[in-house]
Amino acid sequence: MTSSRVPDSAEFVPNRLAGMLTTKRIEGREVLDLTGTDPTRAGLEWPPPALLASLGYERAARHDPDPRGAPAAREAVAAYLASRAEPDGAAAIPPERIFLTSSTSEGYAHLFRLLCDPGDEVLIPRPSYPLIEPIARLECVRPVSYRLAYDGRWRLDIDSLEASVGPRTRAVVVVQPNNPTGSCLDAREIALIEAIAAPRGIVVISDEVFGDFPWAANARTLPSLLGATRVPTFTLGGISKSCGLPQMKVGWIAATGPAEPLSPLLQGLEWILDLFLSVGSPAAGALPGFLASRREFQAAMRARVARNLECLRNAVARAPDRIDLYSGDGGWTAIARIHPGGESTPDGEDLAEWALARHDVYLHPAHFYDLERDDLAVLSLVPDPDVFERALSRLLG
Repeated sequence: MTSSRVPDSAEFVPNRLAGMLTTKRIEGREVLDLTGTDPTRAGLEWPPPALLASLGYERAARHDPDPRGAPAAREAVAAYLASRAEPDGAAAIPPERIFLTSSTSEGYAHLFRLLCDPGDEVLIPRPSYPLIEPIARLECVRPVSYRLAYDGRWRLDIDSLEASVGPRTRAVVVVQPNNPTGSCLDAREIALIEAIAAPRGIVVISDEVFGDFPWAANARTLPSLLGATRVPTFTLGGISKSCGLPQMKVGWIAATGPAEPLSPLLQGLEWILDLFLSVGSPAAGALPGFLASRREFQAAMRARVARNLECLRNAVARAPDRIDLYSGDGGWTAIARIHPGGESTPDGEDLAEWALARHDVYLHPAHFYDLERDDLAVLSLVPDPDVFERALSRLLG
């Protein structure tokens, strides 16, 4: 018998959209996929062989465990984070406040273990990527949603956040840029979150894995909570996105905030990490080189995202009655409202099913991200531009 924290067998049955996709592929149809975000499959010719050669360094044969991660690797992360915080004038984060993990997912799990007893609550944004909630449930933590509202730009619904806070709230998660909305919090919204969290002893977890990918051409980075904060704040990142190397399985947690409440949290997090020691020596040893080479990958990915965004905007200009692009600040996904035009979607068929059934275009449905409108679709900005343009042409006729 499995734990009640694990989904039962009925939840592993493929949904209707997945069944449709399988059928299309069996039939040999050319399905244009606008869901993929794997940088290693994006045709960017990355990573170069010379970069991977760094995994074979001689010290990889030795095991020198450190609960927080190899010192040289943490120093490299500290230097990277300092370059990100520099435009905002934020203070550098010392390597002692950086903890290496195998992924952002593992970072969430460790923080939920650190902060929560079974039945405690964490606040998560809605819409958001459907990963945080199952990780919380697996750690016996109750996820409670707060709302991001759209009125021409995405904004924090402060009333929703305040209503979500309860006596067992231990943390509030912010994701910026958010996946899938691409939105960031402004300074006023961050201050409101801290004003709610500080007197209640609530910790902030800031997921910033897409922080190196602003949409504005002249922007270096996006807003971050890496600077001085009023409450203990744990910022998540990793090389999956920043360096385009998800297969290397290296992420980090950077801790900031007032020293007195933060100190016991740092001790507890180190104890948890000592139980797992999940980052392997080869990847940790290669991490400084990975981070040093990140700008080459980031330039290629920013160019890809910019080109596909331009394609979307051109489509909106040509057919404003058929497609509308929601505004955002950065990241690898965009939200579009798509109108089927003269075609109507049959009862029970959502926009993603219509796109796949009628036009052989694979989209993530709105409900996958808890978006409230069923005429919205989430489009990855990572696919080859030719594929992206042909997919939009199919959808818009």
